[in-house]
Amino acid sequence: MKPARVRPIGHWLEPLLAIVILAGLARAMIHVWTHGYLPQPYFHEAGEVWMDWFSTAGWARDPGTYDSWGSVYPPLTFVLLKLMGLPFCYMQGGGGEGGYAARGCDWLGAVAIHAIFVLNVVLIARTFVRIDRRTAWPRAVALSAGLPMTAALERGNLILLAFTGLILAYGPLLRSARWRWVAVACAINLKPYLIATLFPQLLRRRWRWFEGAVFAVVIVYLVSFAMLGRGTPWEIVTNITGFAEGQADALPNLWYAFTYASTMTLLQAGDLPVASLIGAANVDALLVVLPALTLIVQGFIVAAAAAAWLRPEAVPMFRLTALGLCFALVTSEAGGYAAMLPILFVFMEPWRGPARKCAIVACYLICIPLDWPLYSMPPLVRETFFGGRVQPVDYAIMLGPFVRPMLNMSIPVALACLTLREVWDDIRGQRWRSRRRFRHDLHILTGEGQAVRPA
Repeated sequence: MKPARVRPIGHWLEPLLAIVILAGLARAMIHVWTHGYLPQPYFHEAGEVWMDWFSTAGWARDPGTYDSWGSVYPPLTFVLLKLMGLPFCYMQGGGGEGGYAARGCDWLGAVAIHAIFVLNVVLIARTFVRIDRRTAWPRAVALSAGLPMTAALERGNLILLAFTGLILAYGPLLRSARWRWVAVACAINLKPYLIATLFPQLLRRRWRWFEGAVFAVVIVYLVSFAMLGRGTPWEIVTNITGFAEGQADALPNLWYAFTYASTMTLLQAGDLPVASLIGAANVDALLVVLPALTLIVQGFIVAAAAAAWLRPEAVPMFRLTALGLCFALVTSEAGGYAAMLPILFVFMEPWRGPARKCAIVACYLICIPLDWPLYSMPPLVRETFFGGRVQPVDYAIMLGPFVRPMLNMSIPVALACLTLREVWDDIRGQRWRSRRRFRHDLHILTGEGQAVRPA
């Protein structure tokens, strides 16, 4: 009698985590139905649904985009928002104030937000099916219905459109390198920190790909600058610097963050309610440990990059791209929804080995749209968008803001350790002689060849 075959843990763990994510999303929808607003960790202002889109669209039609508002977005953002909106809806007020009035009028903008989201869902599903059919549906569900993507949808943030360019540029769906360059150029001109995805190409000695992508970035910028008429590089850099200095100084910024920047700022100012519960000595320790954690993560990424430079054939391109993204995101706070970007590439890894499994499970946990209250705060009266009325809104200090940044940092550490191990195994097996022919990535197109399945 044959012994019963034990199914690998990934065969049931990933579907289970995907179901938990769907359950969390269903709970959030029920909360909207019963209370009129999304629960934490979704955006703290219940009346500002989609306002990242409509407020920015209001400034797209105002000449003070970069001097009065201090925008950090390149000109392409405002050019696209002008095209995907009804101009007569923005004549009731200047700048971002016009966005509030336009939200109820500009149906084209609302349709565009959700059309981009649906397009991303389709691209995610096709990408993961192309990579591995066995894990496609739970990973597609986790990324599409998870907290980062739905939080970006709730805000109407242009990271959704940047994500479209990212998945087309580095996924398996486009064969032409030139179209990939256009896609990544559009993504970088929407979210400048995505330029971190280009430098890993140099680790693989893909000089032509890097040069073509940089050229496309410059061309897209120049064309959009000519169309908008404002947004010089100096203005953008100055505004980004000012934005980075002032973004972490408010308690609501803690609700959904990628890093511990908001936590450290609030601990230093003494504005974090739970600080009194852990004691002054522990607060002082955290102010030393948290910055050190960031430096450690950055060190792991740099070490992995150096190893990949030494043996580029041993490391898949999608992992190097994930590490580049993580370096940019742990260095400067970009919002919790930015986690959707590295998660895309982590989900391209096979379910094999402890480091990969840890990174993949961390991605699933980040995608769960649930939180656990630690410290209740007095309710505040707010105007709600979904409820359409002024009502009390409950707030609390949640567990998520202290756990999610740690999960975000654990992902590059796990991938860096995996990279160091694989490079060491490759060096030991080759006796310090690098193979002359690069090995193709196991699962996806690299832009220069066809994908192959692992033996």
